[in-house]
Amino acid sequence: MRRYMSFVAGALAGALVGSIIAVLYAPASGEELQARARERLSALSDEIRQAYEARMAELEAELESLRKPRKVEKEA
Repeated sequence: MRRYMSFVAGALAGALVGSIIAVLYAPASGEELQARARERLSALSDEIRQAYEARMAELEAELESLRKPRKVEKEA
């Protein structure tokens, strides 16, 4: 688990550094970059929200199925 968390932290740090470098060397103006960043962040936020809602629905359905009493067959 520790190796996985190290990998995730490294990937996030690399993504952050890469994003900063891309912004600094981008040929577009600051306002254009801000508008694009807002659009992408909004789209990402929507995707995350949809994935969250879908997963919650799956987990709620699974929880409901676990709450239902099961029929126990009697041995002969």
